[in-house]
Amino acid sequence: MIFAKIDFINLLPFHIYIKKNIQSSQLKSIIEYKKSYPSYINNKFKKRKVDSAFISSIASRNEKYLDFGIVAKNEVLSVLLIPGKQETDFQSQTSNALAKVLDLKGKVIIGDKALKFYHENPNILKIDLAKQWQDKYNLPFVFAVLCFNKNQTKLKSITKKFNKKHIKIPQYILEQYSKRSGVSKKNILNYLTKIDYNLGIKEKRALKLFLKLTKEKGLK
Repeated sequence: MIFAKIDFINLLPFHIYIKKNIQSSQLKSIIEYKKSYPSYINNKFKKRKVDSAFISSIASRNEKYLDFGIVAKNEVLSVLLIPGKQETDFQSQTSNALAKVLDLKGKVIIGDKALKFYHENPNILKIDLAKQWQDKYNLPFVFAVLCFNKNQTKLKSITKKFNKKHIKIPQYILEQYSKRSGVSKKNILNYLTKIDYNLGIKEKRALKLFLKLTKEKGLK
């Protein structure tokens, strides 16, 4: 099974879980090898170059997925819009579309670089897009869902025992991610408290609404 990995901090607990619980060294090497940013992975998945991946919500339309994804209940800190001239982030289709759905204009930045920007620029006006969505629709925002082309049973068996609360992130891994991203270990841990992974009733309602709104605006 070829599993693509979004190489951002928001999936760090899941990747640690995979490393600890997947015994196949071949699968581990594939997970590590097939990694990139969301829009690139979306493209690979659509072309069936990978079997499963966390796919941006806007690209998940008509795809098969588990009740598992990347969710923000309120503010997320890593999907920001700086008001002003409109500028998209090439790494994320969903965040660019979210800004348009919310009728906000400015520069969209996502991922680890956005988290770094948030902490390094406290005095610059920035809008947290997940918080704006929550304020407007009283729903969490689903940034990505775990989609699959095949191997549904295997994927379910991998994810069913995952519980974010039981994942302890080793200090050396925190150190690696901190050095790579420029975000302190303390801020990484705080950020991860804002991320959830289970798709329940509210999350599915939010995803359905987002896909409806993007369709109405002709976004894809």
